[in-house]
Amino acid sequence: MGEDRPAWARRIAAERAARDWSQRDAIRALRAHAPTDLPSDESMIRQWKRWESGALPSDFYQPVIAATFGTVTHALFPAPARRDGDREILAASGMETLEIVSRLSRSDIDNATLDALRITTDRLCSEYPYMPSGQLLLEGRQWLRRVVELHSKSLTLAQHREVLALSGWLALLVGCVEYDSGDRHAAESTRRAALSLATEADHPEVAGWAHEMRAWFALTTGDYRGVVAAAQAGAEVAGQHGVAVQLAGQEAKAWARLGDRRQVEVALDKGRRLLEGMPHPENLDNHFVVDPAKFDFYSMDCYRLVGEDKLARTLAEEVLRAGTDFDGTERSPMRNAEARVTLGVTAARGGDLEQALIMGEQALRGDRRSVPSLIMTSRELAAEVRRQYSGDPAAQEYLAHLRALGEDRPGFLPPQP
Repeated sequence: MGEDRPAWARRIAAERAARDWSQRDAIRALRAHAPTDLPSDESMIRQWKRWESGALPSDFYQPVIAATFGTVTHALFPAPARRDGDREILAASGMETLEIVSRLSRSDIDNATLDALRITTDRLCSEYPYMPSGQLLLEGRQWLRRVVELHSKSLTLAQHREVLALSGWLALLVGCVEYDSGDRHAAESTRRAALSLATEADHPEVAGWAHEMRAWFALTTGDYRGVVAAAQAGAEVAGQHGVAVQLAGQEAKAWARLGDRRQVEVALDKGRRLLEGMPHPENLDNHFVVDPAKFDFYSMDCYRLVGEDKLARTLAEEVLRAGTDFDGTERSPMRNAEARVTLGVTAARGGDLEQALIMGEQALRGDRRSVPSLIMTSRELAAEVRRQYSGDPAAQEYLAHLRALGEDRPGFLPPQP
């Protein structure tokens, strides 16, 4: 391996060699320090190879790797300043998390506390692409519970509406992570709660995102007419908020799967024009913010579906470029995974099975992923692989891997051979 790898990647390889461990030995030691069960040995060995090659481990794995080698996280991995949520909250509000929680127990709530809650909610929504889903789900539910309890406090009318809105945002976040994790029923219940809160607060943006979630759920379960209905219902309440762009994107994806090229272009153009007229967002990390890179992501999906392979490939490469830092850290791992599926589909159509399978497997390896969306797009690659290369052993191995991913998530049917 080249010495242009990050220092931490060279170190974990050296630490392993110093102990005369094989990579399988390292995984065995890693399991002993992990707080939860890890994927299969073969999956983890592939992950370990990526780490030693310089792919940054997620926030979940960093402390586990550090403990495996008898050190602390920040001694092995540089602290990413942009994710120091507690420090950001302290700088913006003058309060640490403990103080915010303490203030929430009072009988009346001041505006400074609500400001701190608003910043905390924004921080959690910004952790969506990075934080392991289990951890984010735990934190999101804890904060949602705390904010909902404020409804029983003595609040002014303006504060009451603010609390309703914050509850709505947190419910949206929790619902998204529940769906990513494969818990469809819980996600739908949480989505409905968010919509109810938005209605009570008269908050069109939260309401729009609740409809967008319905469209997303319908898209990943194959109810494409349901996507169109949800997107159009959301557009009626969303006004000029950024969610209107995402609703147009979801509608375009549905029309692409229904084979209506004209409606795809209409929906994409509607979204493009809406986005063009909006100011550039201040916080691009927030999951409920739509930025130009996200619009490229919608278009990529549509062009892959309608067979515009050159456009789809070009956009996939742009999605990967925009979603990856200069040091290789992935800012948008879930978008990047679907971009790799797109590159796999276009490679398969072009006769390059090896590249198609490389891209397909890379897409399945991410620590932070939306399983329903990943299964949906990977099925499209699977269909191309089965159509052209069904007898190839490597192709069969990929199809088996994808079926296993679907079988691990009740309610999401695996692709049929």
